[in-house]
Amino acid sequence: MTAREARAVGVGDPVPEREIGPVTQTDIVRFAGAGGDFNPLHHDPAFAEKAGFDTVIAMGQMQAGMLAAWLTDWCGIEHLRELDVRFLAPVRLGAVLRFTGEVTGAAELNGEPVAELALRAAVDTAEVARATAVVARGGVNGRSAHSPDESLR
Repeated sequence: MTAREARAVGVGDPVPEREIGPVTQTDIVRFAGAGGDFNPLHHDPAFAEKAGFDTVIAMGQMQAGMLAAWLTDWCGIEHLRELDVRFLAPVRLGAVLRFTGEVTGAAELNGEPVAELALRAAVDTAEVARATAVVARGGVNGRSAHSPDESLR
């Protein structure tokens, strides 16, 4: 397997958007099985209603997993250095999540050039999660050998 080159990015550059969904009960049940989270809020509509929700809700870690997959599809898992996710609102059945982000800084981490990112997950106009990430930043003279059209500012 050949490793991808780190992306040459600059402050203000966007991370390409992605939409995932709609979230189904099957998605939630599969994630529960994979992660071992069998809280009835995620699979029992009557329990969720008693808890104050109109339907079952997805696990926060499911949102984090989708966000991490979107990010690493873009930058390469081998280039992810840090990821911190904060959950802001529940995700309900039928939700379509829209992931957006941008490069907010450039720095060095242990002598390696890195990019700092601000990431968001939203359903319609409501933010459901925010994240920050640090990824390896490539490029020679402002250009990546892998993606010559992406410039470093």
